[in-house]
Amino acid sequence: MLPTISPADAARLLQDGATLVDVREADERARVHVPGSQHLPLSQLGQAQLAAAEGRPVLFYCRSGMRTQANAGQLAAKAGSCQAFIVEGGIEAWKRAGLAVAEDRKAPLEIMRQVQIGAGSLVLIGVLGGAFLTPLLYLLAAFVGAGLVFAGVSGFCGMALLLRHMPWNRAALPAAPLPAA
Repeated sequence: MLPTISPADAARLLQDGATLVDVREADERARVHVPGSQHLPLSQLGQAQLAAAEGRPVLFYCRSGMRTQANAGQLAAKAGSCQAFIVEGGIEAWKRAGLAVAEDRKAPLEIMRQVQIGAGSLVLIGVLGGAFLTPLLYLLAAFVGAGLVFAGVSGFCGMALLLRHMPWNRAALPAAPLPAA
């Protein structure tokens, strides 16, 4: 288990040469990230190298701190002999502390938020349409619900795959994770 560190203490360590690592996916980082942080998405953790100064602390952050806590063992192994911490509360706490972030409001919403909006909208249309137009539209809500259950059980989300190929996502997001340099 990695210890947590407050955003303010993390910022002080950065001034002393610590390495800050964003473990979120590229679509999340494109919208907001801490300037100067490295990008090492959890999905690429096994294949990528961490560029950290020997003997300097490594600080990991995600959106809220939950993913970094859940993957603390893997992150500690990736930090090697360096002292490692999790930024408590992730980038959300970093922003609340008034620390600098690079934001691109024109970047698309994260894929999972797009899935939530799309699936929720389809279920709502199915239920309202079933109640007021034709009961056949209840099948739309059932289909989306079944798809969400399948995604949760299998780890494969067809809607996320479809959304990832939409023009607004293809044009705005890098094809591969940003280099960890």
